[in-house]
Amino acid sequence: MQNIQVSEKLISFLTFLPVFFISITFHEFAHALSAKILGDNTAKKQGRLTLNPLKHIDLIGTIIMPIASFATGFALIGWAKPVQVNRKNFRNPFRDDAIVSFAGPLSNLILALIFLFLFKLSGNWNSEYHIQIINFFWYGVFLNIFLFAFNILPLPPLDGSHILFDLFPSKFTASLLKLGIYGSIVLMLFIYSPLWKYFMSLINLILTFFLKIAGSVE
Repeated sequence: MQNIQVSEKLISFLTFLPVFFISITFHEFAHALSAKILGDNTAKKQGRLTLNPLKHIDLIGTIIMPIASFATGFALIGWAKPVQVNRKNFRNPFRDDAIVSFAGPLSNLILALIFLFLFKLSGNWNSEYHIQIINFFWYGVFLNIFLFAFNILPLPPLDGSHILFDLFPSKFTASLLKLGIYGSIVLMLFIYSPLWKYFMSLINLILTFFLKIAGSVE
């Protein structure tokens, strides 16, 4: 019985992993593309204007953390290598940086809708891997809704902290961007705090809304 549970867990992890790579790759590509459109070629010069996942891999966030999450049984936690942006190259630094920051989460919302469409279609497919295919698309819906909502939180180093500063520039919001490693500590404290269950409740509400959309579209 234990071996069966381990096998099912491994299959779920291996099904989830490509969704994870696709989602974080599109997220970072969206940052790079929007930055280029708005006048900053920093990401392009660094080879980040690509859908090649290898260019966006962060050793700790993309490799070690997902494997550790699987091994320990915790929810999958991971991230890609952040795209660098030089706001001095923008015509309107505050507006354009906010657009670039929001482009990543927006790409995840768009991906969630695409995966939702495929999830609905897959219900009529006949395949010996039918369950795995359905799970793959469902993971795509869930993960991208999660990434959208998570990244717009106004906590450093998430995109939401940059958007907050661009919309409301002040000493306080600027200090959030300069927290560095301490910002990551604050973020981890949030993830393991009682507040996390309320955030996940929000994710479930959004998922329910998406499912209602899927159910209403024939």
